[in-house]
Amino acid sequence: MFTPTLNKLLPIIGAAIFAVSFQTHAEPAIPEDTFAPAISGVTAGGTPIHFIKDGFDGTEGPVAAADGSGSVLFTETKANRITRIAPDDSTSTFLENSNGANGLAFNGNGELFAVQTLKTKVGIIYPPGKEKVLSENFEGTAYQRPNDLVLAKNGGIYFTDSGTRPSKDNPNPPASTPGVYYIAADGSVKRLANDIKRPNGIQLSTDEKVLYVANTDGEYILAYDVAADGSIGTKRNFAKLAGWGKTETGDLASGADGLAVDAKGRLYVASSAGIEVFSDKGDALGVIPLPKKPQNIAFAGKDKKTLYAVGRGAAYRVNVLTPGFEGRSK
Repeated sequence: MFTPTLNKLLPIIGAAIFAVSFQTHAEPAIPEDTFAPAISGVTAGGTPIHFIKDGFDGTEGPVAAADGSGSVLFTETKANRITRIAPDDSTSTFLENSNGANGLAFNGNGELFAVQTLKTKVGIIYPPGKEKVLSENFEGTAYQRPNDLVLAKNGGIYFTDSGTRPSKDNPNPPASTPGVYYIAADGSVKRLANDIKRPNGIQLSTDEKVLYVANTDGEYILAYDVAADGSIGTKRNFAKLAGWGKTETGDLASGADGLAVDAKGRLYVASSAGIEVFSDKGDALGVIPLPKKPQNIAFAGKDKKTLYAVGRGAAYRVNVLTPGFEGRSK
């Protein structure tokens, strides 16, 4: 038989149990950290891959902030803004109305360059008052889907246009015309390649003698030798991707997207497998797996020894053994 005191406590206990149960079901679960494998010179085995946040509206174009804060910026393409992640993992809006900015890069003057997807163009979008259009068409034809870019020391800009793809909103887009382009320091524009099915991430080697291009639909990262005038040589297969395989639609693709290089010239690739790491000779060194497939990556932090990855609405970071290349923002 319950005592009078216990009878009085039962409603309180029941309410507390209900409250705990309600909070458990009402609050979304926070994904647990996963761990990186041992990759020589890259990650120590068991290094945590920290989950930062989920629910971003489009995740692309990360780049180390130019203000020395150790922050990283990335683009929420669908939300039409650029978001900052501080070293303590807090997030804030860096720039609204980014014209659908995708890939980002800072120059030495702190000017932020972006390929833009709403009104398709390439140009400077920050700081306020310094905005500038560098190119919005090639030989009179507007770009279709500018995707990523990298700045060269000579003032040139390499960027990709991944072309059009059918979507729910646009099931019958114009014929796709993907390409790789170069804007020289004098403002002239050249199309360097038009034979890649879906060019996506783009990056230069640390000595700027090799241009890397990620073909999302291909099995390999592509490479080109770079000439003194910024032009490129013959296309070659640089590295075979572990992410190559059948997609949900049955097509073959690697998911190769954003690229980054570290101080030792290693190439990092966001793909369907995770973050794939290759030597400067194209040798596969290992894969850092992520809970969600990454779309783009960048080194940041005050010593550039933190590798950030964004993709499918989520953001992660992992501490690495070798810093990112200091010669450019990404």
